Amino acid sequence: MANRYREAVAEFPASGVPPIQTAHWLIKPPSMIRGTWEEPKEAGEWLGLQLAEFAPRFASAGDREATRLLLLATAAVERLTWGGDVSLGHYLCGTVFHSVAVVTCSPNRAAPDLPCPARRNRP
Repeated sequence: MANRYREAVAEFPASGVPPIQTAHWLIKPPSMIRGTWEEPKEAGEWLGLQLAEFAPRFASAGDREATRLLLLATAAVERLTWGGDVSLGHYLCGTVFHSVAVVTCSPNRAAPDLPCPARRNRP
C-alpha cells in the first residue's frame, strides 16, 4: 500500500487529475497551463467561456442554465480579486467529470511557498 501511495505522489504532477487542494495545481508542469491573466476579470471571462463550451454536455439541466453559468463566472472574478482560487466541476452526460480551475499565483494565499509554474523556469 505504501509503495502505491509513493508511486501516485510521484506521478501526480504530470497527470491531468485535479488535486484535492486547488493551490496544488501550482505543482503541475507549465505545459498544463491553459492561460495566464493579469486581471481577475480576464480570468473570469476565460472561465465563463470554458463553462459555456461544456454546458451543453452537463448532466444536470440546472447546471446548463445561462444565468447560473454567468453567476459562477462573476463569483469567480470576485474570489480572484481578493486572491482566492476557483475550482469547479460538473458531471457530463455519461460517466465523465469536467473540472476547471483558476489559481491565483502572486503568491497563492493557501500555498504561498509554491512558485508560479509559468515563472518556475525563469531566472
